[in-house]
Amino acid sequence: MTAPAQTSATVPQPAYSPLFAAEIARAKSGVEASIRAGVHVPVPKDPGGGVTHEQHKRNYRTIFEGGQLYRLTGDVRYRDHVRDLLLAYADLYPKLGPHPAAANQVPGRLFWQSLNDSVFLVNAAQGYGAIRDTLPAADRTRIDDNMIRPMARFLSDGSPEVINRIHNHATWAAAGVGLSGYLLGDRDLVDKALLGLDKSGKAGFLRQLDLLFSPDGYYAEGPYYQRYALQPFVVFAAAIAAHDPDRKIFEHRDGIVLKAVRTAIEVTHDGNFLPLNDAMPDKSLRTEELYHAVAIAYAATKDPAFLSIADWQGRSVLTPAGQVMASDLAAGKAKPWPFASRLLGDGPDGEQGALVLLRTKPDPRGPLLVAKNSVQGMGHGHFDRLGWLYYDETGAVVTDYGAARFLNVEAKRGGRYLPENDSWASATVAHNTLVVDEQSHFAGNWKTGEKYPTQQLATALDGPTRYSIAEIGTAYKDVRFRRALLLLDVPGLANPLTLDLLRASSGTKHRYDLPLHFSGHIIDNDIAFTRNLAERPVLGKANGYQHLWVDGEGTKAGKARLTWMQGSRFYSYHMLPPAGARFIVAESGANDPEFNLRREPALIQRLDGAADATFVSLLEPHGEYDASSEAVVASSARVTALEHRREGAADLILVTLVDGRRFAVAVADDVAAGIKHSVTVDGRALAWTGPVGRFDLAKTGAKK
Repeated sequence: MTAPAQTSATVPQPAYSPLFAAEIARAKSGVEASIRAGVHVPVPKDPGGGVTHEQHKRNYRTIFEGGQLYRLTGDVRYRDHVRDLLLAYADLYPKLGPHPAAANQVPGRLFWQSLNDSVFLVNAAQGYGAIRDTLPAADRTRIDDNMIRPMARFLSDGSPEVINRIHNHATWAAAGVGLSGYLLGDRDLVDKALLGLDKSGKAGFLRQLDLLFSPDGYYAEGPYYQRYALQPFVVFAAAIAAHDPDRKIFEHRDGIVLKAVRTAIEVTHDGNFLPLNDAMPDKSLRTEELYHAVAIAYAATKDPAFLSIADWQGRSVLTPAGQVMASDLAAGKAKPWPFASRLLGDGPDGEQGALVLLRTKPDPRGPLLVAKNSVQGMGHGHFDRLGWLYYDETGAVVTDYGAARFLNVEAKRGGRYLPENDSWASATVAHNTLVVDEQSHFAGNWKTGEKYPTQQLATALDGPTRYSIAEIGTAYKDVRFRRALLLLDVPGLANPLTLDLLRASSGTKHRYDLPLHFSGHIIDNDIAFTRNLAERPVLGKANGYQHLWVDGEGTKAGKARLTWMQGSRFYSYHMLPPAGARFIVAESGANDPEFNLRREPALIQRLDGAADATFVSLLEPHGEYDASSEAVVASSARVTALEHRREGAADLILVTLVDGRRFAVAVADDVAAGIKHSVTVDGRALAWTGPVGRFDLAKTGAKK
């Protein structure tokens, strides 16, 4: 007599922590829906976002989650549904050739690009691993030989141009191939995943760990792709730790896997990833990749700060690591994540520039000044050396466009990167850095840019005067420019000031443009703009300029100011451009026939016919707007004067506040830490050691 099949109703269920119980309920909802719908494994035909594409994505999620649910509940309905899906793929997969919707990427079999096939295999191998030992030998053989092994062979021997790269596509491929090798007991697949197809170690997972991350755990392609690449890195690392413990994978390269997880959390503001390079600005820590990464990192370290991140995410994963993490969170073991200023060196040796994060408090929503002095970022990199961003409680204030793409929205070119990603989003003028002669850095060639790093010259991460000083002389043929970005805590001001000093030098004359892209609505300015009210001319013809409408142009001698409002706060941007500079108010969206671009404002300081130029700017957050009570406080700037002097081998910036207080910031040309400098201001000698000095000066007549 055959025993009745067990279901979740007949198998006693343990008491799970709330977070893990919610994860089980969420997974059950999706898998039960798939069971009711039946097995649907269509012949692939659509690009990203299309019907067949989305169905295969749903299927690999169901395979992963169904396998985990069977492991947790013993309900054979989950096992049988996962088995039936896998058997259907075992019937379909041998019949497939290159995907019919393949475009400019290496085509997959199930998806338009092989990357998605790798993601499928990473998930399918984990789900299958949870049920494989319970299946009849005949079923295992069919799934092993007709699906798992052929997919792994396709993604390894069949795609050498992918798996042998140093790139996130190769990481996903290596993880899928390696997990399959461990699952099938196929050492050949495991070694190819770890060491490259020729097993020399010149490619493969371990080489990717060595070359794609800096010693600080910063990923070569930037935060957005660090997020995306983390899942295969941590999932495969966990498998290596379980199957090949002698490799001590979590100790490899001074613990680089776990450093990468920590750094991924650091390169966020209010949980949202900094949108550098080809990034979608809506990606946050609430993403599948980080659910896995946080759970595995906590399991490996038991660092209670990871629990606070899991709490913010409100999610776990249906793995033993996720279960332990959720249980410890419920037990009250979480501690706040220690957000702080960070210098994240770039490049495998950490010496190819840096991403600098300057924070004044450990609050994940607090002020954050980002100095992007990093390497190009490979093919996903943008031409924005020495660019910057600023965030606070209102969100992104000084902004980066990120990528021009509607991910998986089929109506927008199949969800792929749009033409405007090259013509606008990656162009230098779309960023907050210097543009020379309306040309992008490195003439818009990322392979050239990859050869030339930025020089991070000096950094101070703590104290009332935090700063980053960096330089590059290769972005343009005969122009060198240096930028000092300083985050200044000022007593009596609720928010820090950001001081920006940019100096460019050349042997020939050029047009210098310094854009500022910001979020908010313009409130006030003291620039005499000539407004284009009837027609909107376009700023230029190429290199991103063709996408900028010109709303107005103006001039002003001495200090100029533009004030805008975002959310509950006002922001004044004070400028001391070189003599003869003009100001251009612009908006993105010109020459955009398919309405692909967001309409966002920009202010450009423009100087024509100069060999050398110094731009001094100060961003001042101030005041408050309360919509509920209709109350407005301090909508006018607190900074009343901004002066710049060149004193010997140093730049001196003088700031006067509305209450009469006055302070000076000195930035020396020589950035060596132990060098002493001095200048004289109003008959007073000011001396300091190192690149930057800051001084309180005599108070001027107070203003009411």
